[in-house]
Amino acid sequence: MAIKTIIEPFRIKTVEPIRWTTRAEREKLLEQAHYNLFLLPAEQVLIDLLTDSGTGAMSTGQWAAMMLGDESYAGSQSFDRFKNSVQGIFGYQHVIPVHQGRVAERILFSVMCKRGDVVPNNTHFDTTRANIEHTGAEAVDLPIPEGREPANPHPFKGNLDVAALKELIGRVGRERLPLVMLTITNNSGGGQPVSMENARGVSAVCRQHGIPLYFDACRFAENAYLIKLREPGYAEKTPRNIARAMFALGDGCTMSAKKDGLANIGGFLCTNDDRLAQQEKNLLILTEGYPTYGGLAGRDLEAIAVGLQEVLEEDYLRYRIVSTAYLGQHLAEAGVPLVQPPAGHAIYLDARAFLPHIPPRCFPGVALAGELYLEGGLRSVEIGTLMFGEHAEMDLVRLAIPRRVYTQSHIDYVIEVILEVWKHRETIRGLRLTYEAPFLRHFTARLEPVA
Repeated sequence: MAIKTIIEPFRIKTVEPIRWTTRAEREKLLEQAHYNLFLLPAEQVLIDLLTDSGTGAMSTGQWAAMMLGDESYAGSQSFDRFKNSVQGIFGYQHVIPVHQGRVAERILFSVMCKRGDVVPNNTHFDTTRANIEHTGAEAVDLPIPEGREPANPHPFKGNLDVAALKELIGRVGRERLPLVMLTITNNSGGGQPVSMENARGVSAVCRQHGIPLYFDACRFAENAYLIKLREPGYAEKTPRNIARAMFALGDGCTMSAKKDGLANIGGFLCTNDDRLAQQEKNLLILTEGYPTYGGLAGRDLEAIAVGLQEVLEEDYLRYRIVSTAYLGQHLAEAGVPLVQPPAGHAIYLDARAFLPHIPPRCFPGVALAGELYLEGGLRSVEIGTLMFGEHAEMDLVRLAIPRRVYTQSHIDYVIEVILEVWKHRETIRGLRLTYEAPFLRHFTARLEPVA
């Protein structure tokens, strides 16, 4: 019997009320937030799809493990369990806990990069780019051509352009490349996965030139499951084995455990380089804490240790991918332009195609995200001209789905809201900036509608 109904592979034991608002209330709230959804009070949001980072629901197993939290300052048992869980999947020798992924980025790039260096990636996300540029180095995006085409159905649009990487090395010289990054899945490029074949190709080029390869591993489990579904030769392999095979191609990773760690806080930095690990730990002690807690409570380490194991369960991953595809399929059938094929953690609306009358300089992604809030209380995030400025090749609106939080009826409601906005899309106006910060301006920017 082929079951078509999507059901959540869990039972709900605790509920949190969410608050309905009227459109008139939302119009006032959006104006008070200067048309930036980051500045909205969370209690005024009905369905919060701003991010999947740290917003997931933890399991009974994770809550039980938190009771074992060893809060010893140095050498806690919680760190031992955390380290064993990480190494069992990622395989790297040194595991350095941090309180979230951007700290791992800051430490990694502070140690490895200097002014004039160049760091290539399939596509850098906002904090990655900012932390690289803060050192004086240049962050270079090298997605494959298909990755720049939202409607293209290529199954691995997150891939890094290997030919472009070779050209970059030849043009700037190996000595200016302290490392190569590979983000799985490629968040800025529509949450698209990286194939094992591509990771092998990137790794081979790095090995040839003696350049370390690091993974941004935030959504490693989703990437592994999409390889299982889409790449020939992997259908019978487990997500765990696929992930281990990919990480074996690299020299280390950064990780926000707030994504595929299924935790509300935390992350880690891994490396196989003894010298680098010592430098990184020295910097960690200066700003975060002792290397066996890294700014985290012991209970947080316990939650991550369990979450990393749970995220690789195939029942969960199957549900995660299918439910996201369900949202994308219903929107695409109605003609709504979005990044294809649907990603694991989010759906990305193509704001430039959705609102062709709004030029990029007037932030079509921000305008669309604001209208989704006005129409139905949805909070999403722009990934485009506001977030990346001159580096933006697309203007997308990401609807990131928190893990194990919303049910199928919530997703059906999201579809209804987007389709209502699609009907009156010609009436939506663009925006202009009234305030911007020098780094990561999208978090605190203030905007107003243009005439």
